[in-house]
Amino acid sequence: MNNTFNHWTEIKYLKDSIKNPLIEVGEYTYYSGYYAGGDFEDVCVRYIWGDEKSKEMYNPIEDYGWTLDKIKIGKYCCFASGVVFMMGGNHNHNPNWITVYPFKNKLLDSYKPKGDTIVGNDVWIGTEAMIMPGITIGDGAIIGARSIVTKNVEPYTVVAGNPAKHIKERFDKEKIDMLLKIKWWDWEEDHIKKCIDILSSSDIDELYKYYEMNIK
Repeated sequence: MNNTFNHWTEIKYLKDSIKNPLIEVGEYTYYSGYYAGGDFEDVCVRYIWGDEKSKEMYNPIEDYGWTLDKIKIGKYCCFASGVVFMMGGNHNHNPNWITVYPFKNKLLDSYKPKGDTIVGNDVWIGTEAMIMPGITIGDGAIIGARSIVTKNVEPYTVVAGNPAKHIKERFDKEKIDMLLKIKWWDWEEDHIKKCIDILSSSDIDELYKYYEMNIK
């Protein structure tokens, strides 16, 4: 696989490049993929139908009536090199059967969706972390490098490890509630630019004050 990144400092905004109809990405979310090489869709999103090759082979929605899981990513997220989103439901391996082997004539019966994978806004996912199918990661969360995320992650929470475990909340509950109320990532770009100094600080009260005076 050719490395589409020229240097480790290079990032790519995903909204500009995503082609798969099952992947939705918000504004300014980026991937820093130099060390893993390849595009986000090729390297990071595994076992998801909708690329050109899989569309040439078959259409499970039209042919089989399957409900295919989507990955929905918010705005202003930061993904480090080698992040992996595991998709494809149970990959046709049914753990309730005697065998998990996907015999060809049983593929239609063995597939089970896991539900959409949801990544909120302003989420940072560290190098080579893996997000398992059907997971929801809340706004403002941080996922440590090489973590395996098997459970939903609450907003503004730091998790790490294999499996990923709660490390801490980034702020106290009152401050988190304030951030979730104002949803700065949904503001018009002019307002966000005016607040870059505040956003690049820990002064949540000041950001909330701006919200009440200019946005509310």
